[in-house]
Amino acid sequence: MNLLFLTLAEISSVEERGIYQDLLRKFRNEGHDVTIVSPVERRKGIATNFNTKKGVSILQVKTLNIQKTNIIEKGIGTIAIEYQYLAAIKKHLTGKKFDLVLYSTPPITFAKVIEYIKKRDHAKSYLLLKDIFPQNAVDMKMLKEGGFLHKQFLKKEKKLYHISDTVGCMSQANVDFVLQNNPEISKNKVEVNPNTIEPVVFNYSDLQKKAIRKKYQVPTDKKVFVYGGNLGKPQGLDFLLETILATETQDVFFLIIGDGTEFQKIQEWFNNKKPANAKLLQRLPKEDYDQLLASCDVGLIFLDKNFLIPNFPSRLLSYLEMKMPVIAATDPNTDIGDVIEEAHCGYKVMAGNQDEMQLKIKLILNSNIKEIGERAEKLLLSKYTVDQSYHLIMEKIE
Repeated sequence: MNLLFLTLAEISSVEERGIYQDLLRKFRNEGHDVTIVSPVERRKGIATNFNTKKGVSILQVKTLNIQKTNIIEKGIGTIAIEYQYLAAIKKHLTGKKFDLVLYSTPPITFAKVIEYIKKRDHAKSYLLLKDIFPQNAVDMKMLKEGGFLHKQFLKKEKKLYHISDTVGCMSQANVDFVLQNNPEISKNKVEVNPNTIEPVVFNYSDLQKKAIRKKYQVPTDKKVFVYGGNLGKPQGLDFLLETILATETQDVFFLIIGDGTEFQKIQEWFNNKKPANAKLLQRLPKEDYDQLLASCDVGLIFLDKNFLIPNFPSRLLSYLEMKMPVIAATDPNTDIGDVIEEAHCGYKVMAGNQDEMQLKIKLILNSNIKEIGERAEKLLLSKYTVDQSYHLIMEKIE
């Protein structure tokens, strides 16, 4: 089978680790021909190019800056990317016919590209719904509900659902949300196809974990609660900072690792407050990040309390992979906390409820963290491996 994958993620090799790289590597290893269309932002100064690495074709398309940039360039860039991808595909991929076009949100603006491939090659189409836009932008007050832009993006969202043969959602709450808000969509074309990875075993000894912590000047005599990933408005990180100040127990140390639009704000907070029980590190290389994560004890997930859409952050998988209990402080609409509690590998907290957060921190500290971690790994292996995503997708084209 010839597979075309469209994404906003910058992918230069499927040998890297990540939810998309792991899935595409699985397709390649199963004998399928994989072609990736991925952006290379103008800030990098690289022209549109086509190359093959380890059996995978990669078409890098020069775009405007669409990640970690101002809202105007991001908006224009997101709209323009559809036409840039289409032009690049017509130029570089004219000689290859595809059986399946696979794509993820964001963005919702790939419709013309998908329609072109479906019509040209009679291909099947599969959407991996990772972000429900424009509702998430409305939730974050970045877009006015009922305004001109909102209406235009709603049309594009519905068009994307319409041309997708299958819509794979991250969780059951996502399936329910999509069907409730888009009654014109057939229930038969929407399914749960969650974030998945190819797990790696991180069996570090206690001595090795201590050495890793010392390298980053993280205490070796405390339970380290780690938040790793994007530091942006959707994460509602004010509650994380409140939690750091409110946690008086001497047994807990908070580690924040990441980057994003809120990093500068968080760094200024650290400079002003100088918390003795926390440390902030900017984004690390993936290998270094994984090592540091593996030396921590408890994973943290934060989402803004105002979300109406049921987000399901992929960072959960990293925590489960490291055999860590998880505390998820979220809005009431996501089901990520329910999944964690049903698997007995952590707790959910309503974002903003500090009393509840302190209770769950104490429950974790008074529990057998190793046993909870074993259940976390069991959850990962039962629900979130690439084998499951791969078979769900293959069922639609066989």
